[in-house]
Amino acid sequence: MTNESPSLVGRLWSSVEFKLILSWLLVVIATMALDTNHTYWNASADSAQLILRQTVLLGFFALGSAIIIISGGIDLSSGSVIAMSATVFGSLMIVLDPEGFKSGHVSTTAVILGIAGTLLVGAMVGTLHAWLITSVGLPPFVATLATLVGLRSFSRGLTPTLTGGKSQIDFPDANLRDALKDVTTITIVFAVFAVLLWFLMSRTVIGRHLQAMGGNEQAAKLSGIRTDRLKWLAYVLGAVSASIVGIISFADNGSAKPDIMARGYELNAIAASVIGGCSLQGGIGTIPGTILGCLFLRTIIDAVQKIVGAGADVFEGMIVGIVVVVAVTFSQRGGGKLVGKKYFSNEIGWSVIPTLGLLSGLSYLLFFGKREWYAPYQAVVFGLVVIGALVVRAVLESRTKLSGRS
Repeated sequence: MTNESPSLVGRLWSSVEFKLILSWLLVVIATMALDTNHTYWNASADSAQLILRQTVLLGFFALGSAIIIISGGIDLSSGSVIAMSATVFGSLMIVLDPEGFKSGHVSTTAVILGIAGTLLVGAMVGTLHAWLITSVGLPPFVATLATLVGLRSFSRGLTPTLTGGKSQIDFPDANLRDALKDVTTITIVFAVFAVLLWFLMSRTVIGRHLQAMGGNEQAAKLSGIRTDRLKWLAYVLGAVSASIVGIISFADNGSAKPDIMARGYELNAIAASVIGGCSLQGGIGTIPGTILGCLFLRTIIDAVQKIVGAGADVFEGMIVGIVVVVAVTFSQRGGGKLVGKKYFSNEIGWSVIPTLGLLSGLSYLLFFGKREWYAPYQAVVFGLVVIGALVVRAVLESRTKLSGRS
């Protein structure tokens, strides 16, 4: 009896990366068709540079978050670490070269020491997370939830102490700012960072141990794997990657405002990881998949901004939430085929159908309500069509369930 190897098409279709590339192309094509300003056609270079910048910034700390998720943990503090790192970087430049900071020409030594000190602080935060999880025994969710709140509060208290009462630290050096936010520079740094993490996760024993720990921590311990040290490494990488983004974001925004800076970014990092194929149960995920997840997510957000126009940022959270739900649903492994999965065959499934229809109609209204061709009845029709399709699915599921019992 011979085992036939899967065809090239079968291998590609089973690849998360291949599906993400196809999905990304569909989003780009749909944006070209629906964007009345035809931005992707008329300003393709500027659009590509914007998406690249946003993808790289998200990619840094999403890769750190992905390693934590693969190892079986979770990190809810990425946004707060970014805000704290920007604040720490500005604070170190003030302390190390106060005169240069005031005059707008910070010395090279102060900049290098400030960057090194900020990354060191990131490593200390990662060590704190690992200690809370391994020694204190807190669940990762609780440990990083505490720092999510605490680190941002610490940054808000530190800022006025060093700025004489101001709630933000303004970036002092225009030339340094241009160098730190240059898209070519940060893309090269990100590429090197991504290659190093890819090598760690796919070509070293440590990477295999991180995946094994995420798949079954107890079995990993019984195999002699020192899980505490691996958790320390994962959380340090996660916090340091967020610190890198804090330094770049400080230059990119021109100021460090710890009260609002990077708020909610932790959801985007987790979303990009999940979209890229990481399992929230641990043990599964790749670095290339996470990078493509970042690209897909940022392109989706950019597409909404192009299509909706003014006020599109209001819908960013909703879009991220929908994409995460869809990504998790379609990337389930070991749960059987989605075609045979039953979503609406019980009472809860039937009762959620009106809610999904209403949300679909309202979303259609919000996205297209300002278009010239839009008419109010279209949102109603769209919602009813969704309800009708779901009812048909529910009926088919119920019949399949009944025939299975008989």
